Parts: sequence; structure tokens; C-alpha cells
Amino acid sequence: MRLLTSLKNYYEVTKPRVWYLLVFTAVGGYVVAAGRNIDPYMFILTIVAVTLGSAGANTITCYIDRDIDAVMNRTRLRPIPTRRIYPAKKALYYGLALSVLSVILAYAINLLAAALMLFGLLDNILVYSKFLKRRNPVSIILGGFSGGAPALIGYVAVSNTIDLTSLLIAALVVLWIPGHIWTLVLHSKEDYAKAKVPMLPVVVSERVAVRCIASTSILMVAFSIGIYFVGAFGILYLTTAIILGAIALAVNFWLVVKPTKERAWIGFKLSSPYLALIFVAMLLAKLVA
Repeated sequence: MRLLTSLKNYYEVTKPRVWYLLVFTAVGGYVVAAGRNIDPYMFILTIVAVTLGSAGANTITCYIDRDIDAVMNRTRLRPIPTRRIYPAKKALYYGLALSVLSVILAYAINLLAAALMLFGLLDNILVYSKFLKRRNPVSIILGGFSGGAPALIGYVAVSNTIDLTSLLIAALVVLWIPGHIWTLVLHSKEDYAKAKVPMLPVVVSERVAVRCIASTSILMVAFSIGIYFVGAFGILYLTTAIILGAIALAVNFWLVVKPTKERAWIGFKLSSPYLALIFVAMLLAKLVA
């Protein structure tokens, strides 16, 4: 029983609800490059590598943010603040082990995949969590580049090259991240202020914050549609991207009209299904259409 509880705690500290979606973008990147010619061994190797890398990075950032998490209502019940993992350095070593293993597996894919894995880890852990998160209101923009790495890794696992299609897919994820995070921060603004984390919606007016969210959503939708015009997908994908984009824009502009915590929360909760469905459309375009 104690072993199961410990395993649950170490699983929880990886923030699985975060890496589930990132791993799915890696699946999307792989299938976009491979089409129906999927190598089972390489596919599994890629997914395991991205899972370990995402989980490892999340675990290390939980260690870095342990003082913040202890203050915020939203995060105070995580394994490190509640001392379900104690001492906290156990989580650090666990995260480092996962991260190192992910780079080794990525290297087994190809050198480019390993370089992208290392870039993603360093951007998330050092650039965002360690250096910018507590200092810069737009930290998530630079830190968000790591969010595009899984999709790129999935793509280069097949192609061993980065082209316009892969860059647009990664850019879509990168542009999705600020709006996803800023709507959450807008909903939990007092929490972030209490923890002294100067995220954009904390340090600017609500009116400015929601305009920034809307601006990034416009770019995100533009990139999602732009992918079609480089010839990567057919009409099924384009139709899906237009419909989902219209919904995303409607929700974000609804927030602009009247910024409230409730509307910000709705925007946050709908953002993950939006990205997941966009990648489902990519998969269907390559596997079915």
C-alpha cells in the first residue's frame, strides 16, 4: 500500500495533465511526417522519450517552484508542498533522471531529436522556471518555445529534418501557450500576486491582459489555417481549423468584451480541447482522408 502511494505521488509530481497533451502533439508530429508508414519501434521510442522529457521537466519545475506552490491555493496540495515527497530533493533527482533518460532515448532516434529534447528541457527548466518566471511579465513567451519541441521531435523522428510544415506545427503550439497560461493567471490573479509571480495579467490591467490574450489567439488561429496552405493537409483539416478557430476567437473576444474570472476560466478550460482537436484533425488528414 505504501509503495502504491509513493508511486502515485511521483506520478502526480510530473503533472500528467500537462504532459498528456504535449505527448499527443509529438504523436501528431510523427504521423504528419510518416503518414501511414509508421515504424512501430521508432514510434514507441519517440513517444517514450517525449513522455520522459516532459515528465522530467515538469518534476524539476515543481522542485524549483516549491515555495510558490506552497503559497498558492491552486498548487498547495501538490506532492512537494504537502511533503508527500520529502525531502524535496528526491523530486529533483527523480526529474533529473527522467530528463537524462529522455535525452539518451532521443539520441537513439537521431541527433536532431536529441538536440530538440535538450533545447526543450533547458528552455522550460532554466529560461522559464529558473530565470524568467519570477522576474519578467512575458516570461511565458520565451518559455513557451519548449512547448513546440515535442511536436518537432515527433516530426524529425521520421524526417530527420526541420521544414516549413514542422515549424508551423510547432509555432501553433508555441502561440497556443501564452493564451492558455494567461487565462489561468487571469482567473487566479490573487493567487499569483500573493506568490509574487509577476505574470502579465498580474502586472497590467485586465483590459490590457485580455487584449494580449486575444492577440495571441488571432496569431494561433492564423498559423493553424496557414498550415493548410503549405500543402500539408486537405480540406478536412482546413474545415476543422476554421471551425475550431472561430470558436477560439469567439471565446477570447467574449472575454475582451467583459473580462471576468468566470470567462477567463472558460477560456482556459476550452484551450486544451482546442489544441487536442486540431492535432486530431492532423492525424485524420494523414491516416484517413
